[in-house]
Amino acid sequence: MLEMLRTELHCHNVYSNGHVGDLEPPFDSNVTINDQLENSLKSKLDILFVTNHNTLDGFKQITDYKNNHEKFSNLKVYPAVEVTTDKEAHVLVYGLQDEIKSNQSIDQILDAAKSQDAITIAPHPFSLVDALRDDSLKCDLFEIFNSSNVDIYSNKKAEIFAKENNLLTTVGSDSHISSTIGRCTNMIDAQNNLDDVICAMKKGKISIEKTEYITHSEVLEHIRYKIENSKEYIDHYVNEFYPKYSWMFNMMYKSYMFTKKSLIWDATLKIALFGLRRISYKINFKGYDPSTFKTRDIPTITKMIF
Repeated sequence: MLEMLRTELHCHNVYSNGHVGDLEPPFDSNVTINDQLENSLKSKLDILFVTNHNTLDGFKQITDYKNNHEKFSNLKVYPAVEVTTDKEAHVLVYGLQDEIKSNQSIDQILDAAKSQDAITIAPHPFSLVDALRDDSLKCDLFEIFNSSNVDIYSNKKAEIFAKENNLLTTVGSDSHISSTIGRCTNMIDAQNNLDDVICAMKKGKISIEKTEYITHSEVLEHIRYKIENSKEYIDHYVNEFYPKYSWMFNMMYKSYMFTKKSLIWDATLKIALFGLRRISYKINFKGYDPSTFKTRDIPTITKMIF
């Protein structure tokens, strides 16, 4: 019997840590398996796809844990992964049995997904750092709204692009902290087994139920988790890409560690979000080069704000 199944298509847990990529902080998510399942119940989810970065780690573990706890028996957890391309963009793959090698071209990743009869979604397709942009057209489905795209304009661009190209659309919480699980949900018209769910997605039997942005305090929580656990990564990254500014980053890091709860960091985030929104608007609606962020040139990036 077919049902309308409330589905979370984009979320992470602690097993994503260490797999994001060499240019990203190794600590990606602080969500434990128990917290992920508990918040899935609170969100009244029928289906949870765990989309950890470049690994299926977390799927077996959450499945084993769920099977040993009766309270989660009505929630189905299915395999998925968020794969990084050779251009640092991301692709979501659903219903796969084997991991797909990262740092390949988008075409190679899509071919690998197809060989497993899996389905793909273009996540945060116009974000500032890990977006497929026009290559999103190669995926089966298109994430029109991402809860973590707090620059706003990348979601607006995705909405326009989807309408112009008549794309099948989804939404994603892109959850990295437990409170954001189920922030954005989709309804899939299918029987609740993996084969039927994937088949329904391929046929476009999916609709958007709810969209909502991550809150300011939740953004701070995620950033704090990354910063407080990534000192070695930060030192390496700064020395490689910003050696001239290493003194400034070191001073800021030490200051942060001594004043974590200070309102100054709340104000700093607000200023940073203002800058990101200005840059996103210029890239997504004024034709500025989207590869600017990949140059990691602070003066050039700063100029785009003004």
